[in-house]
Amino acid sequence: MQKLNILVAGSTGYIGTELIKLLVNHRRVKIKYLCGNLSAGKKISSFERSLKNKKLPKIIKFKEKLLNHVDVIFAALPNGEAQKISKKLKKHNTMIDLSADFRLESAEEYLKNYKIKHSSIKNIKKSIYALPEIKNDKIKNYNIIGCPGCYPTSVLLPLIPLFKKKLISTKNIIIDSKSGYSGAGRGVHRKYKYKNLYESISAYGVKTHRHNSEIQQELNKVAGKKVDFTFTPHLSPMFRGILSTIYINTNKGVNVKKITNSLKKFYKNKMFIKITKKNSLISTNDVINTNNCLISVCESKTKNKIIILSAIDNLIKGGSGQAIQNLNILFNFKKNMGLKWDMD
Repeated sequence: MQKLNILVAGSTGYIGTELIKLLVNHRRVKIKYLCGNLSAGKKISSFERSLKNKKLPKIIKFKEKLLNHVDVIFAALPNGEAQKISKKLKKHNTMIDLSADFRLESAEEYLKNYKIKHSSIKNIKKSIYALPEIKNDKIKNYNIIGCPGCYPTSVLLPLIPLFKKKLISTKNIIIDSKSGYSGAGRGVHRKYKYKNLYESISAYGVKTHRHNSEIQQELNKVAGKKVDFTFTPHLSPMFRGILSTIYINTNKGVNVKKITNSLKKFYKNKMFIKITKKNSLISTNDVINTNNCLISVCESKTKNKIIILSAIDNLIKGGSGQAIQNLNILFNFKKNMGLKWDMD
């Protein structure tokens, strides 16, 4: 059985190591190169102990010539780096980007939100914002795949189907999201060294969080007009997981039952989206170490308002697992190949 040769750029971050842990169980890929700058010469097991007994290459610095020998590049790099690689891609290469470089359709919006001038504007038009359950086979038409951010994944999966069916109002949506501190990367302990990450919860990025632009872009497209929402993220005293609580005004004649049934119908054949019974109180513990998104529709004490709970693992469904989903779509592999519960 022929295998795809894989290069992982940015292999030592939380997302990078999680990606490698999944790829070693994917029967149709071979990890040919692991790349990193400061970590060059080290073994990946120095960063992730569970990989100690896996046969993996030592980490090396990325060089353009490596692209000649691989089929797929997973870019788990800081923002601004994947766009540089995109300009060096060979005709046979596909790049799956886990940073924000190919999430926004506007270079101006990218500059505004990430304070980096995009250096590969032509390739923005050649890329796709690849939320697998929404874009489906359209992903196959592109060789630059922009994986959604973790917060937007938890928000867009429940909201996009409801806007498509015109079941909810575009006005005054409140999104309250709580994430494990792994979402802030390995530098989180330096960044928040004066805060106790393990016993406190911290709001951050109020009004200014970068994922606002990504959520806005995708909701506006499906709603056909500007969607009015307020998004506030929080760092929570847990390592991984996201729980988003979304407060929505329904359109006339729409209730919790109709919303729940609509989501169930939309995601009927999507194995990673689980719609619970109405008013189920879900938690991040329900999705940890899976590629699932768990969605619960709840009643509110306020008329014509509902509350949606959406839970994902930020490192898998919000990162590495979603990237592998896109790989499987691109190359017609089984949908769950390389994901932890693919046991056959």
